[in-house]
Amino acid sequence: MTPSDRPPIGVFDSGVGGLSILRELRRQMPGEDFVYFADQSHVPYGPRPMDEVRAFSEAVVRFLIGHGADLIVVACNTASAAALRSLRATFPGLPFVGMEPAVKPAVEVTRSGVVGVLATPATFQGELYASVVERFAQGVRLVNETVPGLVEEIEAGRLDGPRTEELIRRALAPIREAGADTIVLACTHYPFVIPVISRLAGPGVAVIDPAPAIARQAARLRGGGAREGGGSLRLITSGSPDALARLAQELIGESAAAERAVWQEGTLFLPTPG
Repeated sequence: MTPSDRPPIGVFDSGVGGLSILRELRRQMPGEDFVYFADQSHVPYGPRPMDEVRAFSEAVVRFLIGHGADLIVVACNTASAAALRSLRATFPGLPFVGMEPAVKPAVEVTRSGVVGVLATPATFQGELYASVVERFAQGVRLVNETVPGLVEEIEAGRLDGPRTEELIRRALAPIREAGADTIVLACTHYPFVIPVISRLAGPGVAVIDPAPAIARQAARLRGGGAREGGGSLRLITSGSPDALARLAQELIGESAAAERAVWQEGTLFLPTPG
């Protein structure tokens, strides 16, 4: 099979946050084809019960497989925390790349020994985060903070408005007070507001974007032989196609029409035209 004949890589998130991962995937693998699904009728996943997120994630993966994907990037920290283990058990042989909070690189670069972590409640409650902390955070103080409402602001394209700034300022207050010099972004929406986070966190505070490491892992699983460029992008949402297409252009500079998928009794499908 030549690179141009390879199946697409499936990428999904509850909304546009996963576009921060897609941007890096496209940069590192410009010849690959991608199908991106945003479950915007259910965004945000963060406050939802873990069982519900697992059910959504499994249905999305079945949908992406149905559209040819043979590698899945779970570009959502909440979905990774809730469903990554069960997805690997349900779809044996299908490679997955999930979001693991970047505690390890944060521990490697911190000088103060205090690291702030911004994530959703579900991410903090999941076994994946507990495992990361146990493996990599010995001897370092983690200050865990949620940012309620920030995902919704980013979904609306308000990256630097007054409410966005106030939500971030409130979440950073205990992190700054604790003396953190490194901040982990454990939600894929948050890299889109790195300029605001960096400004409010102050000089000398490192903000870790997980996207490059995730894209490198996907490239390793994909193997070599990719084209230099020309890979296609298909955008699908369970919300507004126009909104997703607009935000893909605004957030990551991708010009592509979006399609709308419909949830029906726990299954996703694309309506037949006409």
